[in-house]
Amino acid sequence: MTIGLEVADFIARVTINRPERMNAIDRASEEALDRVWAEIESRDDIRCIVLTGGGDRAFCAGADMKEEQSASGLHYWAQSRPNGFGGIALRNGLDIPVVARVNGFALGGGFEMVLGADIVVACEEASFGLPEARVGRLPVDGGMIMLSRLIPRNVALGMMMTGRRALAAELERWGLVNEVVPRSELDAAVDRWAAGILECAPLAVRAIKHSVRNTDHMAASDAARLRTDPLIDALASEDGEEGVRAFREKRAPVWKGR
Repeated sequence: MTIGLEVADFIARVTINRPERMNAIDRASEEALDRVWAEIESRDDIRCIVLTGGGDRAFCAGADMKEEQSASGLHYWAQSRPNGFGGIALRNGLDIPVVARVNGFALGGGFEMVLGADIVVACEEASFGLPEARVGRLPVDGGMIMLSRLIPRNVALGMMMTGRRALAAELERWGLVNEVVPRSELDAAVDRWAAGILECAPLAVRAIKHSVRNTDHMAASDAARLRTDPLIDALASEDGEEGVRAFREKRAPVWKGR
């Protein structure tokens, strides 16, 4: 199975299982990822997603160049990928928070998948890059759009126009990576972030992600006036009352997701 999905205790763990190809995405694994995201969106027992690559060498090295070498850049761009690389780089319909567990190289489309995550936890030796220009291609599946929105423009352009790789610590300084840890502590750090998400009301978390993802192109005053279904559902939820009640009673809240 090239794409693994395990769900337990409200956490979905999605793993790209092609370590012999540095977890590069071929057509079959791309289709499998699309199915996984669709399944996750249809379920009500998932409150957090952890996305990672199998093995210790790479998170994802992007598109499998052995498969794509026969296709022109224009042909690749013309293929429909409305949700960006891996079905996640530009995905707006997924309101569940995604934690990227970056365990090695995140290059090309792999970096674009990281840009589609909400929280990024990386091991110290993890490196990130968009090297497409070095092979005459472009980061059209999310990289050109998202990177300059998440880090300073000139830093983003410097990476894209030279294909330069950045270590996790550098991108932590620019605010793209949330935490950098030794490899031996990577799983514990990811679990800590996931636990923090689960401690919060699930509808509130969904509404926060939905609002941030869908208003970053708007003026702040317009975004503040927006009344979306996830926002209304969270504000009118039983969990909203439970959270205040638990605070007053000095106990942990019991979330029901409604």
